Amino acid sequence: MSQDGILKRSTLMIHGSIGMPLAIIGYPLVVYLPPFYAGEIGMNMGLVALVLVLARFSDVLTDPLIGTISDRWNTRFGRRKPWIFAGTPLVLIGTVMLFMPPEGVGVGHLLFWTVFMYLGWTMVTLPYGAWGAELSPLYHQRSRVTASREGYVLIGLFLAALAPAIIQAMAGRFAEGHTDGFFMRFIIWLLGTDGELTRGYGPILGGMAWLFILTLPITVFLALAFVREAPPKTVQKTEWKKGLKVLKYNGPFKRMMLMLLIVVTGESFRNALSVFFMQHVLQIQSYIGLMYLIYFGIGILGIPFWLILGKKIGKHKAFCVAVAVSSASILGMFFLQAGQVVPFAIMFALKGFCFAAFQFLPLAMLADIVDLDTARSKEHRTGLFFAMSGMAQKLAMALGLGLSLGLLWLVGFNAQASVHDDTQLMALRVLYILGPVSLYMIAFAIAWNYPLTSARHERIHQWIQRRNVRLEVQP
Repeated sequence: MSQDGILKRSTLMIHGSIGMPLAIIGYPLVVYLPPFYAGEIGMNMGLVALVLVLARFSDVLTDPLIGTISDRWNTRFGRRKPWIFAGTPLVLIGTVMLFMPPEGVGVGHLLFWTVFMYLGWTMVTLPYGAWGAELSPLYHQRSRVTASREGYVLIGLFLAALAPAIIQAMAGRFAEGHTDGFFMRFIIWLLGTDGELTRGYGPILGGMAWLFILTLPITVFLALAFVREAPPKTVQKTEWKKGLKVLKYNGPFKRMMLMLLIVVTGESFRNALSVFFMQHVLQIQSYIGLMYLIYFGIGILGIPFWLILGKKIGKHKAFCVAVAVSSASILGMFFLQAGQVVPFAIMFALKGFCFAAFQFLPLAMLADIVDLDTARSKEHRTGLFFAMSGMAQKLAMALGLGLSLGLLWLVGFNAQASVHDDTQLMALRVLYILGPVSLYMIAFAIAWNYPLTSARHERIHQWIQRRNVRLEVQP
C-alpha cells in the first residue's frame, strides 16, 4: 500500500483471489447440498433443514470470539494471517466429508461435519474480510478492494457453475453409451461409483469439492506470502462486551445489519428452492448447470456497471436499483410453464447481473461504517464489525434455508418423488417467487435513506486523519 492509500493492482489481484475458492464451495452448500441429502441420500427434508439451521447457530459463538481475538492478538505474522492459515485445513477436511460422504451416513454425520466446516470457514473468511477492509482508509479504494474480491467470487461461482454443466454433459454422454476417451475415463474414476457416472447431485458436489481442494491452498499461500497487513491503528484493546454496544449507538450499522439480515434471508430462501423449481416446475433438470453458468457469467460482466453506478449515485442507491431489478426479474418467472428454457434463462441472467451488486456493495458500505466507529470510539474494531455482520449473514442464510425447505416440507413436497400434484407445484412456485421478492422490497425500503454517504465518509476520514496527526499516530 502506498502512503496515500492508493493500492497497487497486484495487491488487489492477489488478496482478492481467496474469494474464488470460497465461492466455489459456498454456492453448492445452499444450492446442491439440500437436494443431495434429501433427494439422493434419502433424509427427511424437514430434518435436513433443521440440521443445517442448527449448524449455522454455532457461528453465534465462534464469529464474535474469532473477530475480537483477531483484533487483539498481534503476532509476528500479523493479526489476520494466522487465523486464515489455521482455518484452511479445517474447511478442506469438512468439505470432503460433507460433499463426498461415505455410504450409509445419517443425520449425525451431516450435523457434525457441517459445524466442523463452518468453524474452518469462519476462521478463514472473517479475518480475511477484516484484512481487506484495512488495506486502505479511502472510500473508493475500499470499493476497489471489495470489487476485486467479489470479482474473484463471481469467477469462483462461474467455475462452480461450469463444473455441473460439464459433469451433467458427461453423465448424459455416459448414459448414451459414450464411455471411451481419456477425459471420460478420468471423470468416471474421479466422480463415478462402481464405474458408473450418474446424473445425480453426488458427482456435481464431488467435482466442486475437488475444485476447492485444488484452489484454496494456492490462493491462501499467495495472499499470505505477498500481501502485507496494515499495522494496527490503535494500541487500545477492545473489550468484547463494550464492542457489542456499537449495535445500539451506531445508526448506519443498525440499518446495515437489518438490511443484510433481510436481503440475505431472501437470497438464501430463493437459492435453496432454485434446483427444485427448475427440476419440478420447469422440468429442465438437464439444463440446471447451464442456467447457473449463464447466471454467474453475466454476474461477472455486471461488476463494472455496479461499481460505476455506486460512484455516481452512492453505494446504497445502487444497491436499491439492483434489488428492484432483481425483484422484477423473479416476478416474471411466476408465469413460466414447463419447458420454457429460453425465457427463464433471460430472467435468470438478469437476476445474475444484479447478483454482483448484492455481493460487493454491502461489504464496501460496511468498511465505511468501521471508520465512523473509529472516529467516535478512538478504537479500530474491524474484526468485530465483520464478525457481527458475518454472523448476521450466516444466521440469515440459515433462516432462509430453514424457512424455505421447512415450508416446502409442510406442504407435503417429497424431494425423492418424480411426480407431484398441482397443489404442491403451485406451492413451490409461490414460495420461490413471492417469498424472496417480499423480503427484497423490505430491504429496499431500509437501504434507500441510508445515511453514510460518500460526502459524509470523506468528512469522517479527514477528522480521523487530523486526530491521528495530533496524537502522532501514523494514519
